[in-house]
Amino acid sequence: MANYYTDNKDLRFHLTHPLMEKIVRLKERNFEEKKLYDFAPMDYEDAIDSFDKVLEVVGEICGDIIAPNAESIDAEGPEVIDGHVKYARGTEENIKALNNAGLMGMSLPRKYDGLNFPIVPYIMAADIVSRADAGFVNIWGLQDCAETINEFASEEQKEKYLPRVSSGETMAMDLTEPDAGSDLQAVQLKATWDEKKGVWLLNGVKRFITNGDGDISLVLARSEAGTKDGRGLSMFIYDKQQGGVTVRRIEHKMGIIGSPTCELVFKDAPSELVGDRKMGLIKYVMALMNGARLGIAAQSVGISESAYRESLAYAKERTQFGKAIIRFPAVYEMITTMKAKLDASRTLLYETARFVDIYKTYMHIAEERALDKDERNEMKKYQKLADIYTPLVKGLSSEFCNQLAYDAVQVHGGSGFMKDYPVERIYRDARITSIYEGTTQLQVVAAIRGVTTGGYLAQIREYEAQKITPELEYMRRTLIILTDEYEQAVAKVVDSNDNEFIDFHARRLVEMAGHIVMSYLLVIDSNRDATYTRSAKVFIKMTKSVVKGHAEFIRSSAVEDLAAYKIEME
Repeated sequence: MANYYTDNKDLRFHLTHPLMEKIVRLKERNFEEKKLYDFAPMDYEDAIDSFDKVLEVVGEICGDIIAPNAESIDAEGPEVIDGHVKYARGTEENIKALNNAGLMGMSLPRKYDGLNFPIVPYIMAADIVSRADAGFVNIWGLQDCAETINEFASEEQKEKYLPRVSSGETMAMDLTEPDAGSDLQAVQLKATWDEKKGVWLLNGVKRFITNGDGDISLVLARSEAGTKDGRGLSMFIYDKQQGGVTVRRIEHKMGIIGSPTCELVFKDAPSELVGDRKMGLIKYVMALMNGARLGIAAQSVGISESAYRESLAYAKERTQFGKAIIRFPAVYEMITTMKAKLDASRTLLYETARFVDIYKTYMHIAEERALDKDERNEMKKYQKLADIYTPLVKGLSSEFCNQLAYDAVQVHGGSGFMKDYPVERIYRDARITSIYEGTTQLQVVAAIRGVTTGGYLAQIREYEAQKITPELEYMRRTLIILTDEYEQAVAKVVDSNDNEFIDFHARRLVEMAGHIVMSYLLVIDSNRDATYTRSAKVFIKMTKSVVKGHAEFIRSSAVEDLAAYKIEME
């Protein structure tokens, strides 16, 4: 079978981005841990070689085990037995294979038995696993919850739980409830301090919990009696070994069937407070959700990769009217556009992951020593970039993922509607990516700050100033013109001083910014490797259409026009 890492040159291209040397040096504290751990890298090249080898193992397991198991898992699914989840047979095989390879706790520090990898190679592994089986990545990828424990929990809690994650125990984040979906301020699960037992007890119901019967869970609960908003919520660690939680049911879903989405009942479930009381939603969930959103972006890119590859292979093999269908313009335009969207999603994914890597590493360094002025400024810069890029990449990559899955079925025609081909499952799996961990509409609400504060524009200008070869100059000229149109559209909307008008056009402005950002990233990629030039050309044509179309819509609209859209509210 194929190795899902080595058969995709795009992955190593992004793994060796010029900024990676800085990231690795920061993460490895200039390689000082070599004195403590034999397996710690000696230098940057040694670190990249280590990433390569681990990702090659991930790719081999995905090609040989996870991908072949995907269809049977989709057909079998998990079940509830005696109040707990039993995974499908193939899921258990997948978990065993990845655990045996030591692929849990990839980003955790070595002192907790982790690999101490930066976010980039961890997200790359999630990209690879998602291509093999999007449902399974929701079980394996929730190890990212351990990052929240690593960031905010006490040292005692870290020593207790993080080695367990590194050894293969699964995780979950228990946030949503029957009456509190995206509005987490409405969470009602109660956390009560029991003086006798000296422990927090959790009581209530959680719903739509991915891998809800995981070994270790982060639970958002109301610790302050009488409160009704986010200021009364705290974060807790629940250990399955302690009991007190039963799975009421597994949701019957459209896609990602192998991943159990559970309704949980908490009855005096013992738990441990993470960090400070009242900071559960305000601080800890925000960090948890940003990590999860980056993970869903990786999942979206992995699904897009699978959809594109299935479409390309089928179009080359399927003949109609005496020739392969890929020779028809209607088909080859669709597939080339799919590739451009895939490349654009992936370059934005790893740009975002690099921003997250730098600011989070500085945050951990700040716990060890005082940062100097330049380091503090750099941390703030990259944190701001991570904050505006995370909703952008989650929103746009998941929308592109759905478009690619749709087109993959279309390329297959009637065959794509049948379960005989993987695209039928891919199509169903893709649909959730633009819904969970915050719908695309909620990503726009988060991303619009990057528009109104000028964050995206400032970064676009940085891309614009980068050196490129003369052969790519015409692309930059096009993007400069489109950026001016974007800037004018932003000015018109913001200058209205009408919040509803800004909210109404937020999606258009975010899409304009996102397309220009991805176009510049593809041009910069093309400057490093000419094979990306085709995708850059195709995507810039798309960007031109999106930016000009949205700009014209905004130019011709006024605050009073909103009334025409409110007919259903009357």
